[in-house]
Amino acid sequence: MFLPATPSATPLVTALRPVILLMILVALAAQFMPRTALASADSSHICAAAVRDAETSHRVPRLLLHAVSLAESGRWNKERRESIAWPWTVTAHGAGKFYPDRAAAIAAVKRLKAEGVKNIDVGCMQINLMYHANAFDDLEQAFDPLTNTVYAAKFLKSLRSEAGSWAHAVARYHSSNWKGRGQPYWRKVHRLWNTERWRDFRDRRADRMKNYREKHHQVASQ
Repeated sequence: MFLPATPSATPLVTALRPVILLMILVALAAQFMPRTALASADSSHICAAAVRDAETSHRVPRLLLHAVSLAESGRWNKERRESIAWPWTVTAHGAGKFYPDRAAAIAAVKRLKAEGVKNIDVGCMQINLMYHANAFDDLEQAFDPLTNTVYAAKFLKSLRSEAGSWAHAVARYHSSNWKGRGQPYWRKVHRLWNTERWRDFRDRRADRMKNYREKHHQVASQ
């Protein structure tokens, strides 16, 4: 993500959903475990939970911000056989790297800065630390999934107000050049969005069918 920052930094979310807070705490606790004990499950749901909360709180179309997060920090999860947004992603020199935890990601950014690198994208939503210099107080906050995704949601909504459509807002999230890099990025996000909406519909339908069968079985056994 390379657009210049919009004014004002985002505050921390004041009301945390218990499930999201639990996920964050689990991820933080995992940082004190041996690296070999860390599994992808420790962080695999963190971005999705934070994004879901940001979409609801800031009225972004369902799963749109989620699709953007997959385009920005998605990595393949073999166990789940799907792409997931990874909270400890760092991109510099055009290449993204997935780190095992927050501490490792922060250390990587510090090394890059020490080398004079300024153009760095971080976190679930890959917020650029050069163009969005006022987005976060420090790197700890930059890699906080809730803060990272809330900033992205507010930024995307501001782009929606300026551009007049979600398609152009998503494109501008990546580049202000619609025909150059913006439109191809929107097409990528749109494909991901359609895929995730279908997955969501399929899962919801499966849950409804499961509940129906369980209730039918209970009635039949009475």
